[in-house]
Amino acid sequence: MKIIDQHGNKFDTGLLREPQTARVAALQNELVQSQLDGLTPAKAARLLKDADQGDIVAQHRLFDDMYDRDAHLRCEFDKRRGAVVGLDWRLVPPADATPAEKKSAAMVEALLRDAVDDLEDVLLCMMDGIGHGFAPIELEWQRWGDEWIPKFHPRPQSWFRTDTTRRELRLNDGSGDGAVPTPMGWIMHAHAKAKTGYIGRMGLYRAVLWPFLYKAYAIGDFAEFLETYGLPIIVGKYMSGATPDEKSSLMRAVAALGHDARAIMPSGMELEINKITGGGEGSHHLNMVAWAEGAQSKAVLGQVLSAEAKATGMGSGVASLHREVRADIREADARQIAGTLTRDLVYPLLVLNGGGIESYRRCPRWEFDLGDAEDITAYAEALPKLVGVGMQIPASWAHEKLRIPSPEAAEEVLSMPRPEMAAPPALRTQPPGAATSARWRAAAVAALSTPAGSPEAADPADQILPGLAAQAQPALDAWLGAIEQMVAQSMSPAEIQQRLLAMYGDLPVEQLVEIMAQGFALAALVGMDDVTDGR
Repeated sequence: MKIIDQHGNKFDTGLLREPQTARVAALQNELVQSQLDGLTPAKAARLLKDADQGDIVAQHRLFDDMYDRDAHLRCEFDKRRGAVVGLDWRLVPPADATPAEKKSAAMVEALLRDAVDDLEDVLLCMMDGIGHGFAPIELEWQRWGDEWIPKFHPRPQSWFRTDTTRRELRLNDGSGDGAVPTPMGWIMHAHAKAKTGYIGRMGLYRAVLWPFLYKAYAIGDFAEFLETYGLPIIVGKYMSGATPDEKSSLMRAVAALGHDARAIMPSGMELEINKITGGGEGSHHLNMVAWAEGAQSKAVLGQVLSAEAKATGMGSGVASLHREVRADIREADARQIAGTLTRDLVYPLLVLNGGGIESYRRCPRWEFDLGDAEDITAYAEALPKLVGVGMQIPASWAHEKLRIPSPEAAEEVLSMPRPEMAAPPALRTQPPGAATSARWRAAAVAALSTPAGSPEAADPADQILPGLAAQAQPALDAWLGAIEQMVAQSMSPAEIQQRLLAMYGDLPVEQLVEIMAQGFALAALVGMDDVTDGR
C-alpha cells in the first residue's frame, strides 16, 4: 500500500519497526546534571546565549530544574496545562465530506477513545511545550490485529538541537548535524509558532527565568536575615575579674539559651535579652519575592489577580473577570494543540489503518470544545417568546447553545405533565374569559327558558354546543401543540410511536374533564326541559 506522510512525501512503513531513538545509546544513558548548582546571572545569560546559537541542551535542563524547584511557578504552569486537558474533543470531517470521509473520521475517533488509554498524559506532555517552546513525544507503533495503534514515549527537550538555520529541530544522535525526526514517528509540538525568531527562544521559561533568579537570591538573603535577626540578642555580663574559664562558661550558657532555652552559669553573672524591633513581615526581601511571583503569574497566565484575589481580599468578582482573560490563552493553547494532533496523530492513524483519503487536506480535524454553556434560565425565558412570535429556531441550535445533547433514538427523555406550562404566562393558551363564558351560559339559560312553540324557541343544543366547543378548544390546542412539537423533534415513525405512548399519560385533561362535566350537566337539564315541555 502506498503511503504519503503528512508532509506529502512517500513513507516507508519499515521505519515503524522500532522507535528512532532505540539505537541511540548516548541519549538513553546520558548523565543529567542540575543547572541550578552555582547558577548566577552571568551563567544564566551564557546559557541563553548558547541556546540562541543552536545549543539548547543546557537551557532546557535549566528549565526542567526551575519547574522542579519553584512551587509557585509549577502551580501556574499546571493551571494552564489543566485548562486544556479537561476540555472535551471530537474529530470533525472536512467540509463537504463524503460518506467515506465521515466514516474514516468516525473510525479514527473510535480508535483514539477505545484503544488509547493514556491520551490525557499525551495532552499534558504536549502542554509542556508552553514553557520549553516545543514538546517531543515519540510514537512506537504496534500491530493489534489489522490495526496500527501508537504507544507514546515523551522525550526530554535536551535530546534535541537545532539545525544550521536554528529554526528546525534535530535529534542529537551523535552525528554532526543531528537526525531529522522520522515522519509519523513523532508528535512534535512547537507551541509558540506565532512567535518569530529562532526556536531556542520560543519557550516561556525564558521570560520567567530572571524573576526566578531574583526570587532565589531574595529568599537566600531573607533566610540569612532571619538567622541573624530572627532571634533576640542575648548579652551575658560577667563580673569584674572573671577568669577565662568563667567567661567560657558564660558563653556556653548564652549559646545554650539561644537554641535550647535552658542554661546554667556561675553565680553573680547576668543575662540580658534584647528583643529586636520590627519583624520580617515588612522585609524588602519578601517584597522582592512577591514581585517575582507576580511577574511569573503574568507571564504564564496573562494576569495575576485570579491567583491572588483571595490573598488580597478583592473577592470573587475580580477573580471571575480575570478568568475570562485566561480563557483567551486557553483557547489559543487548545487550537495549537489541536493542529499538532491533527498533523502528527490523526493523519498517521488514518493512513496506516487504510483511511482512504486523497491528501492531508481532506484529513479530519481535531477540535476541542471551547464553548461555554449559555445561561439556561435566560434561554428558557427567551426561546418561548421568540417561538411565540413566529421565529423559526432549529432545535439543534438550542441544544448546542445550552450544551444539552440531542436524545438518541428510543432514549428516555424528561417531560412535563402539562406541556403548555412550559411557556411564559403571557403566551400560555388560556381558557375562555369570563365574558365569553358568561355569554354562552346566558345563551344556554335563555334557550332553556324559552317556552316551547314560541317563535324564538330553538334547539337548546344549537345554543349550548358552540359554547362548549369554544371552551374546550384551548385544551385541545395544548394537546395538538405538544404532539406537533414532539413529531417535529422525532427522527423516525417508530420514535414517534414510542413518544406518543410515553406522552399519553402526561397530556392535560383537567380542563377538558371539567368542560365535559358541564356538558353532561347541561345535557341533563335539556332532557328535563324537553320532558317538561312535552318535546
